[in-house]
Amino acid sequence: MRLLRWCCLPLLITWMGVALAQGEATRLAPWTLLDQFDRPYTLEPDLRVLLVARGMDASGLLDEALAELGGDYLERHSVVFLADISGMPAPIASLFAVPAMRDYGYRVMLDRSGRVASRYPGEKSELLWLDLDNGELRGQRQFTDAGALRQALQALGQ
Repeated sequence: MRLLRWCCLPLLITWMGVALAQGEATRLAPWTLLDQFDRPYTLEPDLRVLLVARGMDASGLLDEALAELGGDYLERHSVVFLADISGMPAPIASLFAVPAMRDYGYRVMLDRSGRVASRYPGEKSELLWLDLDNGELRGQRQFTDAGALRQALQALGQ
């Protein structure tokens, strides 16, 4: 039985990718995380874009892209930024990283355990962009260039 599960898993993952490519929707599982000010945020159906960063390079892309757009740009366009800080030692996160994030002009949902960010594919160096419609995944992109990310964010306002 265990062997059967492991054999079927690649087929299931492939099927999910094909379904997404053909425009069928995959509903994101709900989650709640705290931001850098310890305010809770629950994944809402009206969210248009979820940005996921697993590393500092990916987080830096967003910071650079928002330099010209302003910190409130994400909220005005129904975009949420999720940062996976689970790989950071807890004392460093609580004493240095999270207080530094309080200076950002935008909210950062903090995944301290990695339980939410691990649901979504991607590399530490890439910023993952998930297009959503009523809580359903409609597409995804990866960014490694702040200019391309800025252009994609600007397109949300048009």
